[in-house]
Amino acid sequence: MFDLTIRRGTVVLPDSISVCDLGVRDGKIVAIEPILPAGREDVDATGLLVLPGGVDSHVHVDQTFSSGAQIADDFASGTASALAGGTTTIISFVMQPRGGSLKHAAAHQHKLSERSRCDHSFHLTITDPTPEVLEQELPELIAQGHRSIKIFMANASTRLTDAQMLPVLAAARQHGALVCVHAEHHELIEWLTARLLAQGITEPRALALAKPMIVEREATHRVIALAEALDAPLQIFHVSGHSSAEEVARAQARGVKVWAETCTQYFLLTAKDLDRPGMEGAKYMFAPAPRTLADQEDLWQRIQDGTITVVSSDHSPLNFDAHGKLFAGEGAPFSKIPNGIPGLAARLPIVYTLGVHEGRIDLRKFVDLVSTNPAKLFGLYPQKGAIALGSDADLVLWDANAARTLTNATMHHGPDHTPYEGLETVGVPVRTYLRGQLAFADDRVLSEPGAGRFLARDAYEFIAPSGRFPAGFNPYL
Repeated sequence: MFDLTIRRGTVVLPDSISVCDLGVRDGKIVAIEPILPAGREDVDATGLLVLPGGVDSHVHVDQTFSSGAQIADDFASGTASALAGGTTTIISFVMQPRGGSLKHAAAHQHKLSERSRCDHSFHLTITDPTPEVLEQELPELIAQGHRSIKIFMANASTRLTDAQMLPVLAAARQHGALVCVHAEHHELIEWLTARLLAQGITEPRALALAKPMIVEREATHRVIALAEALDAPLQIFHVSGHSSAEEVARAQARGVKVWAETCTQYFLLTAKDLDRPGMEGAKYMFAPAPRTLADQEDLWQRIQDGTITVVSSDHSPLNFDAHGKLFAGEGAPFSKIPNGIPGLAARLPIVYTLGVHEGRIDLRKFVDLVSTNPAKLFGLYPQKGAIALGSDADLVLWDANAARTLTNATMHHGPDHTPYEGLETVGVPVRTYLRGQLAFADDRVLSEPGAGRFLARDAYEFIAPSGRFPAGFNPYL
């Protein structure tokens, strides 16, 4: 007897798309056949797509900005939004306070994540790579299943210098973790920001002037060079347009193990959105800054040619109030406004609409971008990211023909706005299952706080170093 059968859906399998039945027992997919006997719960999915649950590998919940501004989602509300959008696994962040313990920060985030409604893992953000952190805390945390590290190249409170990045890259390679990087040139941003403020250019639109593509392109090129020299596998977070994607493509062509993600917002928003009346532009401030329509089309080209393999939300929600975007007060200069926008529930509908519905990508590529590829890259596959025998029964019943207008209410998240208000999308998650349990249906989140599990990640071959060094010298011997 199956706990759940899903019948007659169009199922996106790892190597095919087939109308078939799925049988679920004890939270796992145990049967994939043309016809199966009824389960205790029997669901007719005729006319619907059956997709693996989304994996969003770049999500910020339950964090506080260095400025004191507060993210508007805790684990309960953020993961409710995930499930409402067809995402069943998120990877959030442990943030080491500068001068503080990475290990203690991880313990704190694990405690907060006990309210998660979906499964989750963590990236370890290193802001102060002391010998104690790199030699004692980091190896222990990696062995406990935290197999990815985030570093910032910009932002005064979090950035690492080149000299600090090198030992982090080396430690990650030694202990089997993937380094993910926010690539922007800190000093150039600071210099441009000072000149803009001196000229009285303080509105949100100035973000795009202080953070033009060149600051992203240069930093992307530089960190790839460092990683190539150390043979340390690398992912570039939130690639925003042509020039930075080109740097990744050039490195990949040389055989460097570097991957790239982009985010939903870079397909839709441009620098013009920052120039909305009054402080409205603050709702569209995120980093790297939104680019141009030409950059949007180039991102789709880079997805088609395989340069970019992951689309995340970089969900970083802030209320439009004194605790969030207006933390520094009404009329504060752009340099004091916290960056970040929500996007968890909007990710799959937007990528499906712009990608599959509008003919830029096929259904198989869509599933790769939002589920399979992030699961592979971060050591969660095939437990996550696939409809296969033995995989977790994380399933989304998707109505490919249904239209929906995105509103803040349909996001099921904590913040008081969405940058996608009023956007018409095609493709709707009808039901979301987490390990075989119905977690979202009829526009209601059913999964309770605490239903999610932490996903410890073992060492995995996908991110193994190449063993090649540019000059033939192995610095690790």
